[in-house]
Amino acid sequence: MDKRKICVVTGSRAEYGLLYWLMKEIQSDPDLELQIIATGMHLSPEFGFTYKQIEEDGFVINAKVEMLLSSDTPVGITKSLGLGTIGFADALDRLKPDILVLLGDRFEILAAAQAALIAKIPIAHIHGGEITYGAYDDAIRHSITKMSQLHFVATEVYRKRVIQLGEHPSRVYNVGALGVENIMKLQLLTKKQLERSLGIKLEEPLLLVTHHPTTWSHNPIEGTEEILEALRWFNQATIIFTKANADEQGRKINERFNAFVGEQPNKRKIFASLGQLRYLSLLKYANVVIGNSSSGIIEAPYLKTPTVNIGMRQKGRMRPPSVFDCAPSVEEIKEAINQALHYEFKPEIEYEIFGNGQSSKKITNILKYTSLPIEPKEFYDGEWV
Repeated sequence: MDKRKICVVTGSRAEYGLLYWLMKEIQSDPDLELQIIATGMHLSPEFGFTYKQIEEDGFVINAKVEMLLSSDTPVGITKSLGLGTIGFADALDRLKPDILVLLGDRFEILAAAQAALIAKIPIAHIHGGEITYGAYDDAIRHSITKMSQLHFVATEVYRKRVIQLGEHPSRVYNVGALGVENIMKLQLLTKKQLERSLGIKLEEPLLLVTHHPTTWSHNPIEGTEEILEALRWFNQATIIFTKANADEQGRKINERFNAFVGEQPNKRKIFASLGQLRYLSLLKYANVVIGNSSSGIIEAPYLKTPTVNIGMRQKGRMRPPSVFDCAPSVEEIKEAINQALHYEFKPEIEYEIFGNGQSSKKITNILKYTSLPIEPKEFYDGEWV
């Protein structure tokens, strides 16, 4: 009997880090054949050619879909989306997977979903049902939900929301967040190992900054200057930046980060890509993580690191009380950083709200035993209608 072909798409360093253990689980199953399509930032020299990390980890990339134009304007991103759809049409026609696995809500993933929909390839979507009011990723996520046949969500609240979108409950599974599994399974670096790898002494207070464009805003780099001005009040801190992603005006954020790091290079450093091991290790030792990344909401609480979450980008996500939300103003950011620096995690409070780190095995079993072909969907109205 032929192996069931499970194709996983990855377009960025952060997303690949989340998918790593799932890919390993599929790869090790004798009844499944793992296919990998790399796209987006993985194939860009500007973002570190991170597809090489996938290969170094022992995976074979079956197709590369070049789609990322050297432009982060709305026109450039829309054209990249079109190129991606064309490229995925060819790749999927050649690979002919039985199920396509997509994670999240980026425009690269939308391109893959569109091509799979027309090719009648079932889509298994991870991290649906979430809300991020500050980014058009929100609309992309819900659109992919409606194109997908299987849904793997991170909490029961998100499961109910996917069902509310008309998806049948029997195909919506609460498996927890994949990021939690990384924390449980990876052997994180010691502080000395991390210092050697990063080339900087990690003296406290140690601040990790990971900030991306707020794409629904008329000013996608909103909050960037305010973050830097607020950080100047913490001039004794060691500050590590990760570069913004390829969303609209992400390069402008990176330009400002680079200039800020150059003012005090012995205390500040910036990286295009840390990879999951270094990033999670740094997240563990950081006194505070600052910006608007979902990692500050999902992974940081499991590592007992408080978060300063700035602006609208993550508004709508569930979060534990170790996340301090603030507006993109200098005074509010300063105050939130001070609060986070003095925050103490309490044993009686539940911080670990995104599962227990067993997501990959759960997802793999469902991918393996789901009956194929999957019949066309009917809209599930539910009890609220």
